Amino acid sequence: MLLALPLVLLGAALAVHADINPGHHQLARHHKVAPRSPAPGLQTATQVRKRKSCKAPTSSKKPASSKKPAATKKPAATTAPKAKPTNNNAAAQSGTIKVQVDRCGNNGATTQTTKTTGPNGSIDWLNCGLTGGGWNPPYIRVEDVRAADLATALKSPSSPFHACAAFVDIFYEAANAFGLKPIMLASFAMQESSCNPHTVGGGGEQGLMQITQDKCGGAPGGNCQDAKFNIMTGAKYFANVLNGNNGDLLLSLGMYNGWSRGLTVGKATAARHSACCLCQNNMDYLFQWMNGWILNIDAYSQGLGKYFNLAVCR
Repeated sequence: MLLALPLVLLGAALAVHADINPGHHQLARHHKVAPRSPAPGLQTATQVRKRKSCKAPTSSKKPASSKKPAATKKPAATTAPKAKPTNNNAAAQSGTIKVQVDRCGNNGATTQTTKTTGPNGSIDWLNCGLTGGGWNPPYIRVEDVRAADLATALKSPSSPFHACAAFVDIFYEAANAFGLKPIMLASFAMQESSCNPHTVGGGGEQGLMQITQDKCGGAPGGNCQDAKFNIMTGAKYFANVLNGNNGDLLLSLGMYNGWSRGLTVGKATAARHSACCLCQNNMDYLFQWMNGWILNIDAYSQGLGKYFNLAVCR
């Protein structure tokens, strides 16, 4: 759900570029994506809860890549410990995030990703305030986080990003154009659509990055699912949000899913019993992105998180 912030906008408005519809400051909703099969080589969690699919029926085959980044020769797969999911790209890790914010308590970072902790902080720290007076995230910059390199990640046979192989060149082009990391853009696509360009969200969000329909102006032939248009539009939006938030990555990441400062559990799940159950905010979103996808870990097959509040929407 690219930056989808469709039907259920929760409060905070972000001043972004002129092409953003004033009534829709959320560009996408990750929770409207189709569930995916576990990436090869990864241990499947025993209690993985996946989101209800809202996408149009498509082939289950992963798109074949016509172009691959440099050095795509695959090394031998490594076996992850069975006790808990671990990072597939150890080279991407250099310890844990160093950011600490007193009001949020200890960051709870661990060198390896578990269900609720990881190198970029625990789920409770990333969700700071969500279960209390309202979400007030710690200030984290892009350069503060531990993240894998996309081209390096693809060398692992168990990388979830093989689902995005056909779009790697576009992720790099968009990242270079807007000053972002390629794996972060690919992570949005995995979180939002499992890298299926034909995914349609519950609120009509389109494509890989789940961009809302008000962002589809200028799509080639009116096709908002066009991969390059979709990725470029999503990247531009997120870059503008990030710049508007003075580089606050976590706040900007939350806003991509319709979060805003002051978000509570009650507000996040308010749509649960409505006609648009999937319009809830995924309360595991931040953790899945920060300690799953950008670390080359399949957040879904590993069952990362603890709320799984979208599971009721089946």
